[in-house]
Amino acid sequence: MKKYGVFRYSYILILSILSFHSVQAQEEPKPIINASLVGVLVDADTKEPIDGATVQLEAVTHSVKTDRDGKFQFVTGQKLPFTLIITYVGYQTKTIVISQSPTVIELKSDDKNLDEVVVVGYGTIKRKDLTGSVASLPSDLLKQNVSSLDQTLKGGISGVQVTQTSGQPGGGVSIRIRGGASIQGGNEPLYVIDGFPIYNQTESTGVGSGASINPLASINPSDIESVEVLKDASATAIYGSRGANGVVLVTTKKGVTGRAKLTYDGSFGLQKVLKKIDVLGAKDFAILRNEVLYDANPSLGTNQYLTQSQIDALGEGTNWQNEAFKTAPIRNHQLSLTGGGDQVQYFLGANYFDQEGVIVNTDFKRLGFRSNINAKPYERLSVGANLSINRTQGQVAPSGIVNSLLIMPPTATIYDADGSYTLRNPFENIFANPIATLLETTNQEVVLRTLGTTFAQYDILDGLQLKVLLGVDLNNRTNKYYLPSYIYEGSGSSGRANLGNLDYYSWLNENTLSYNKSFNNHNLNVLLGFTQQEARNAVFGAGAENFVTDELLYNNLQSGSTLLRPTSGTYEWVLHSFLSRINYNYQNKYYVSASLRRDGSSRFGAENKWGNFPSLAFSWRASQEGFIRDNLSFLNDLKLRTSFGTTGNLEIGQYQSLSTLYSLNYLIGGNILTGFTSQRIPNENLGWETTYQYDAGIDFALFNSRLQFTFDWYYKKTEDLLLNVEIPWTSGYASSLQNYGSVQNKGVEFNVKSKNIDNDFSWSTDLNLSFNRNKVLSIGSGTSYITGNYIIKVGKPLGTFYGTATDGILQVGEEAEKGDFTGNATPKAGDRLYKDIDGDGKFTTANDRTVIGNAQPNYIFGFTNTFNYKGFDLNVLLQGSVGNEILNINRQNLEMFTGQQNASTDALQRWTAGNPSQSYPRAKLDPAPVFSDQFVEDGSFVRLKSLQFGYTVPKTWIHRSLSNLRFYVVGQNLLTWTKYAGFDPEVTSGSNVQIGSDAGIYPASKSFSFGASITF
Repeated sequence: MKKYGVFRYSYILILSILSFHSVQAQEEPKPIINASLVGVLVDADTKEPIDGATVQLEAVTHSVKTDRDGKFQFVTGQKLPFTLIITYVGYQTKTIVISQSPTVIELKSDDKNLDEVVVVGYGTIKRKDLTGSVASLPSDLLKQNVSSLDQTLKGGISGVQVTQTSGQPGGGVSIRIRGGASIQGGNEPLYVIDGFPIYNQTESTGVGSGASINPLASINPSDIESVEVLKDASATAIYGSRGANGVVLVTTKKGVTGRAKLTYDGSFGLQKVLKKIDVLGAKDFAILRNEVLYDANPSLGTNQYLTQSQIDALGEGTNWQNEAFKTAPIRNHQLSLTGGGDQVQYFLGANYFDQEGVIVNTDFKRLGFRSNINAKPYERLSVGANLSINRTQGQVAPSGIVNSLLIMPPTATIYDADGSYTLRNPFENIFANPIATLLETTNQEVVLRTLGTTFAQYDILDGLQLKVLLGVDLNNRTNKYYLPSYIYEGSGSSGRANLGNLDYYSWLNENTLSYNKSFNNHNLNVLLGFTQQEARNAVFGAGAENFVTDELLYNNLQSGSTLLRPTSGTYEWVLHSFLSRINYNYQNKYYVSASLRRDGSSRFGAENKWGNFPSLAFSWRASQEGFIRDNLSFLNDLKLRTSFGTTGNLEIGQYQSLSTLYSLNYLIGGNILTGFTSQRIPNENLGWETTYQYDAGIDFALFNSRLQFTFDWYYKKTEDLLLNVEIPWTSGYASSLQNYGSVQNKGVEFNVKSKNIDNDFSWSTDLNLSFNRNKVLSIGSGTSYITGNYIIKVGKPLGTFYGTATDGILQVGEEAEKGDFTGNATPKAGDRLYKDIDGDGKFTTANDRTVIGNAQPNYIFGFTNTFNYKGFDLNVLLQGSVGNEILNINRQNLEMFTGQQNASTDALQRWTAGNPSQSYPRAKLDPAPVFSDQFVEDGSFVRLKSLQFGYTVPKTWIHRSLSNLRFYVVGQNLLTWTKYAGFDPEVTSGSNVQIGSDAGIYPASKSFSFGASITF
């Protein structure tokens, strides 16, 4: 074996020397007749051998294929030197003059070439022929160690804002493509996975507590081959009533022709919370509580809670964050088998993902299988099937747990002296022991999801194809919940168990006829189709209380002596659609694209069930003009494009246009009777939210496409908003869902890609930058309405904060002059002052609120740099948001200084007679919480989102049975630069209106993972 190894390495060394010599010798080649050529073909970046490439002699039909080691060999009667033409899918075609054998030839990847084929709605198209705004997610971002595919979009594509709604393992994100427009409808994009459209919305079973697991977490991100985002109306109108919020096209991995390849990819990592919030320790809290009690009743003295000696003996007390937060492992295992022949190609994959949460007793697990098969049994017939089966399971953090960890007093303990749990906060505010809640509550969610599509495509005539696709999405979710009797939440009911089940299925049928024809300088593509999709959802819940034992959890509801009222429900919806599209270009210079989709939905009123969604786009590849091509040799591509179209939004839930009934219990004559009452007033004219969008863009590439630039300007106006409009009480109802109002989004997007260095050492950069301006144009008959701490107001953006404006702190001697601006009946020095907005000479919360900020960013960006040197690769992603503000509800809770709950360390700077602060008020027992600009913070941030470093072992160093061996390390959320005082600036509630709100959301984490990928 040693001799063999020495021989092999010597052979490679000699081959490399001869190759170098051959390059030098090309200056004066000597003709050789009946030459024999031996060579090796490798990837220019990774230096890995390329298997299955075609190597052909110029001007003859003689060609060979490279083997698994990238080797090829010729014996020819031609004279040496001669010219080789080398082709392989995904690489640039290379023509090279060979003067001497053996030789090593490098082939460059062509994945960013203008001839790259990208996926669009109901088909594919070459990137150079695009008329709409379509962006592809960089492939390196798909390698992140995340639980769901939507998380890979962060910072990767211009115009796409991704914000975390929960750091819970398997938790969700909120995605806005070119801004959100709907107030009561859906704002999330449509996902199309291998042709099956999915709206990512969590349906509740009514059981459990806390944020639900993200439905997209049931799809394994490692199975994904590519992600395209359709942004303008030209690209999205083909999806009609579901395209208003953009479309994310996901294509999973397919088999490739060649020998079977078995790949294992495994990683292990550790996570920890990004930061902790500074709160008072036991001593400082005891001092605060003494101060509060003295302020409420001075006659009882200054140490009503603890004496000074007791305070001195306290120590740090209970650090509730330290008790709950932990360093958590994350494991990911992938196994795939791919290969096939000319007629059948296959991809088989299995995955196991296990992520423990940074909060104790929270986790997420996924076990899945995928099978993608494509075949061409006959010359005119192609068939394929894509199937994934995934089971996920998560232990979810209960609602409000993060807030409880922050405000639980440090002088309280986890356990009482007898070893049992301390039930709750020992002071006036009632909230449970958060550690007991976390450790003892069973709050599980289990999902089994089967998603599959199958198709058959038949070539009727040359260029005329018929495609029939069938798909199904089966989603079964079970929620399991148990509160034991020995913690506070379950003590009053002697234990409570609940089970909930949701059974959802949706089937899809698409029938499309496409025609492709080129004649002279004309190129035509026509698409006609009819699609239908139906879905049914059934939900059931049951529960019981008063259990004899806690041992059985939720597994024996009948053992509870008090049965809870069961619930059940079901709904169905149907969508039928006709679609058409024409793409035409002349001389590959002048392009026009037109589409029309007609949708009919069961969700809308009887008089308005059908809608039409057209689009029209033009583009001009100016670089193909002779006067530009001949005079601007550095300009490789220049395209001007514009588009206009309409799309819709049907995400309003079911039966909203109907006068549905709901049940009520009535007590009559001592008996409980059940009856029904009308839930809403019907609206036969209820229709779509319609978005009109205009887009103008320019794409150009310079210096052999080493610098590529894309610019888009867009204007979106959404009309006929679905709003609950107030109606006269004489109708018997307070409001009616109607089509009123409009919202606009307009902005610009920039994307720059550059190959800065392209030698043995390569460096490429991808920068995207997006500006969006959101504004409410109208909301029916009024000009504004208030919802919580937000206002929806004409002329202002969605996510506008509405509260009071602070004006310092009332000082000693100012009570008579400024006391009316505290809002207190008996003002006292140390109270917070507020501005008198309405000018009536006093402050009241009801009348003196105003706009105090908004959650919309000025701009967002992503900045990716990729480096390669021999077998080493490094990918670094910086992501950021600038100008947005965040409503920090956690901070509002921590700055009440009541002594009934813990406070932030800002309490150390509170107003006292000896410290006349102008920033923080005095401590007092029962302040009325007032929402103000004090709790609206700058949410701007820059984050080192992802860092991936890898090394691919040279083929010559590994056994022949291996074709690839790579080691890597991946870091995520490693560094964050921000002024925001909360856990994480990348946070939102997920609400359409109350965006940018941080109210006890499960905090995000940073992680490091180490892994290896092995291909046999």
